[in-house]
Amino acid sequence: MSLKIGIVGLPNVGKSTIFNALTKTHTADAQNYPFCTIDPNVGIVEVPDHRLKVLSEMSKSAKTIPAAIEFVDIAGLVKGASEGEGLGNKFLSHIRECNAIGHVIRYFDDPNIIHVHGNINPKYDCEIIESELILADIQTVEKRLQKAGADAKSGDKKKKEYAELVQKILIELQKGILAINMKLEEHEKLEIEDLHLLTMKPNIYILNIHESQIGKVDREKVAKELGTDDPNKIVPISAKVEEELGAFSDEEAKEYLKTLGIEDTGFNTLIKECYSLLGLITYLTTGPMETRAWTIKKGFLAPQAAGVIHTDFEKGFIKAEVISYEDFVTAGGEQKAKEQGLMRLEGKDYTVKDGDVMHFKFAN
Repeated sequence: MSLKIGIVGLPNVGKSTIFNALTKTHTADAQNYPFCTIDPNVGIVEVPDHRLKVLSEMSKSAKTIPAAIEFVDIAGLVKGASEGEGLGNKFLSHIRECNAIGHVIRYFDDPNIIHVHGNINPKYDCEIIESELILADIQTVEKRLQKAGADAKSGDKKKKEYAELVQKILIELQKGILAINMKLEEHEKLEIEDLHLLTMKPNIYILNIHESQIGKVDREKVAKELGTDDPNKIVPISAKVEEELGAFSDEEAKEYLKTLGIEDTGFNTLIKECYSLLGLITYLTTGPMETRAWTIKKGFLAPQAAGVIHTDFEKGFIKAEVISYEDFVTAGGEQKAKEQGLMRLEGKDYTVKDGDVMHFKFAN
């Protein structure tokens, strides 16, 4: 399944530098002035997964294909974006196409790098972006309410309930509440999906920090400061360090990370948190032709997981051959896992687990 994360933030907070380091390219213009990015830059990033290499070597696969995330570097938003300031409407439309929002917030002070508001204030910067997203959603909901209100006059019970729901959403937005934080029933969330609300998108806060701050950021403190109760949504990244890591070999990168006192890159942490935020897991397929990672929603049943490979697999699903990654490796491969009784045949009601190694049986 495709996964697209929009990188947003105020001008000059380091979005383009982070994007370039993340995608290991220099496609995004990173200059010391606002609006150096106009059209969105798009980059595909492989999802790090050590299991792929292990399985590929064991199966002697000709190809190894990791899962991937598409990152979109969206031009800097400013106060008034919902009214078209700074080409805001165009930029907001790019956000609408993404599955989630990676909100870059400048968390370091440097007098040589211009800040659009003159001083560093992460909470204020965050509030500006979220306010603009809320204002854009208010416009969307007001337009829908006009139609929904007119439809409700027909006396149709469902249309009346829908109009009341849209009215409820509007009132909450006007209070400054993000749609994703509203107390809505699951059926209500489904009913308003076609509104494509910007504030319904899951978001993660990417703190652009100075290299001297690496390993020293109190995520719980920052979470409270930014008004979120989940410190896992706070991902500190030094854009400068990540850019430098892009030029290193894997071994050199490991050594460099050791000198910084950390075990993993900021970007690997970001990707893991994006998966967690969106409720995603990975299952694996392996054989002589290829070893591959497949991204699915947590809770997918076996037929749904098969459908990610091809819709025919889901339609004609019969059974799934399943070996846990740990059993596959411990046994020494697929055949030995079968001989040891570690392969299971699972039916349509099986809930796929992260790291399952699977083969599907289906009817043509």
